[in-house]
Amino acid sequence: MKPEAILYTATLGGKELSFETGRLARQAGGSIVVRQGDSMMFAAATLGNVREGVDFFPLTVDYEERMYAGGRIPGSFFRREGRPSTEATLVARLTDRPLRPLFPDGMRNEVQVILMSLSADNENPLDMLAINAASAALMISDVPWAGPVGAVRIAYVDGELIANPTMQEMEISELDLRVAGSKEAILMVEAGSNEISEDLMAEALQLAHESIQDVIAVQERMAREIGKAKREVSLAASDTDLIAQVKSAVKARVTALLDQPYLKSNLYEGMDQIKAEYLLETLGEEPDPAELSRYGKAFDEAQRMIVRDRILFEGKRPDNRKVYEVRDISVETDISPPARMARVCLPVAKHRCSPWPLWAHPKKRRSWTTLTVWTANAICIITISHLTLLAKPNV
Repeated sequence: MKPEAILYTATLGGKELSFETGRLARQAGGSIVVRQGDSMMFAAATLGNVREGVDFFPLTVDYEERMYAGGRIPGSFFRREGRPSTEATLVARLTDRPLRPLFPDGMRNEVQVILMSLSADNENPLDMLAINAASAALMISDVPWAGPVGAVRIAYVDGELIANPTMQEMEISELDLRVAGSKEAILMVEAGSNEISEDLMAEALQLAHESIQDVIAVQERMAREIGKAKREVSLAASDTDLIAQVKSAVKARVTALLDQPYLKSNLYEGMDQIKAEYLLETLGEEPDPAELSRYGKAFDEAQRMIVRDRILFEGKRPDNRKVYEVRDISVETDISPPARMARVCLPVAKHRCSPWPLWAHPKKRRSWTTLTVWTANAICIITISHLTLLAKPNV
């Protein structure tokens, strides 16, 4: 029986964005194909079991580039895709950033979000489609998640801000701003630009947040109409009482250390010493390993809270900088002589020298096998010439 696809549409920057589900990866927790123009991005989200022995949230976001998306076939001997490119890795990280904070605190179940490019039209970028596709897949899946999020790129061309620009517009844009956010707030910002004013940047952020509202609304409608019930997961509860107890016990010592003149090595060594002394006072010389781990984690959290409170309420950083101060930055040039490439001779038959090494010459690249043969020929020519000179009678 042919699967029936369910289609939803949204508007992003004046362009239609479609969300299709029900056709591909139907056994995944949630799967979506997002399309804009002829660019298509597939996303699937799946929830696994608790990974034993980990004290972090094991979320994996993987973006798989495919050359066939651009109508090309890999040119290697095996005709297979290679490892992820730098750009693919960055897209995966870009997608991970706004998703991760919205999972429940203390969640230890494995979650995989797999992204795959199905089509690329060289007009509509795929990176923002990846974030929107991942968010939609999570929204309709059984994975507990406090989304949705929307993502958009903002460009600045000819004095005008453009939401969801094309690749051609980005080539002449003075701003490359990528924003992901929820209905209420912005979650992630990444930007590169020429020098622009703060007012223009604030206006661009406002435009980005307004532009993603329709995408977010469509995802909420999808969750209501076709979304699966969220699975119950057990959360690793934070030992709030123990953290408060540790914080009260070590606050004076940590504060005294932070008030001393800043030296990085002294700060780290001093903090380790305070931790070791506290654990010795509390647990004795032969502590139970489980209790030692429990109290150690509580101390680390208490230390983080003390440092954070000083920054927020007293305006003091650990290195005594104010919240508005940055470290001194110095830039120097010409600290080393420019690298120069030695001149090497090309094969004997050429009778000339070149500034390029033989293996790097743009028009004379040869394999190492050919190099070996040429070297052997050169040695033979030199040897034969030498023997000929020796064989000549003296005149």
